[in-house]
Amino acid sequence: MTWARIKAADGQILGGIVADQRLSPMAGIGGGPAGPAVSMQGATLLAPCVPGKFIGLWNNYHAAAARNGWAAPTHPLHFLKPVTCVVGDGADVVLPQAAGRVVFEGELGIVIGTRCHTATEAEAEAAIFGYTCVNDLTSVDILNADPAFAQWTRAKGFDGFGVIGPVVVPGLDWRDLTIRTLVNGRERQSYPASDMIFSPPQIVRHLSRDMTLMPGDVIAVGTSLGTRPVKPADQVTVSIEGIGSVTVTMLADPNAVSGA
Repeated sequence: MTWARIKAADGQILGGIVADQRLSPMAGIGGGPAGPAVSMQGATLLAPCVPGKFIGLWNNYHAAAARNGWAAPTHPLHFLKPVTCVVGDGADVVLPQAAGRVVFEGELGIVIGTRCHTATEAEAEAAIFGYTCVNDLTSVDILNADPAFAQWTRAKGFDGFGVIGPVVVPGLDWRDLTIRTLVNGRERQSYPASDMIFSPPQIVRHLSRDMTLMPGDVIAVGTSLGTRPVKPADQVTVSIEGIGSVTVTMLADPNAVSGA
C-alpha cells in the first residue's frame, strides 16, 4: 500500500491509497473512503500530506554526533517548521537572498496515522502510519547569526524549505533503510537509518509527551554526515529505497538586490 496526494487530470486535489495506477480517495490519513477511485494517468504528485505540525530533530545520529563532538541527547532535540514551507517532488525552491548559505539535509520522515498523546512505546509505534523522504533545507547563516538566540524557525521556515515525498509507505522496517542525497546526480549523503540515536517509536513516544500528535503530522528524524550548501540551478534529490525519490530545483531569488 502507498499513500499519495495528487492533482488529478481534472484538477481535483486528492489524497488516498494508490494501487494498480488508481488512487482511492480517503478523508485524510487515518480517515475513511471519500469517493470513487481515479486514474493516476495525467496526475501530478504533490507533497503527500499537508501536516498540521512539521517537526524536525537535531543531533539524532551517532556518526554525526561523534564527528562533531556532540553528546547524545537524553530527549529528542526538536524544532517546528511552518506548513507554508512544504513542497513536493518536482518543485522549484527559491533561495532567498536573506537566507545566505543554505544546506540540504536528506532525512527519513515519519508520518503519524492516529492521534497520539502520552503514548507508551508500543502505542507510539502503532501510531506511525508510514515513512517518507524529507529534505530539511536550512539557512546556516541565519541559524547562528544572533549569539543570543538560535533562529531555528526562521532558518528552516522559508517557503520550499520542507520537501516531502514522493509518497508515504506504511509497513517498512526503518532499520533496513538507507537515506541518500544527490546533487545534480552526484551522491553526497548515504547513511543508514539504523544509526539513529532515538528510534522512530522512541521519537514518537517522547514527542507525544510534549505535544499531541495528530494524523498527517510529519517528523523529520534528523540527518547525518554529508550536508553541503546548495546554489541556484542545483537539483537536489533525497532517495530512500522502498519509498522513492523526491527532487527539487534550487532557484535564485528573483527579487535579490545586487550588492545587498
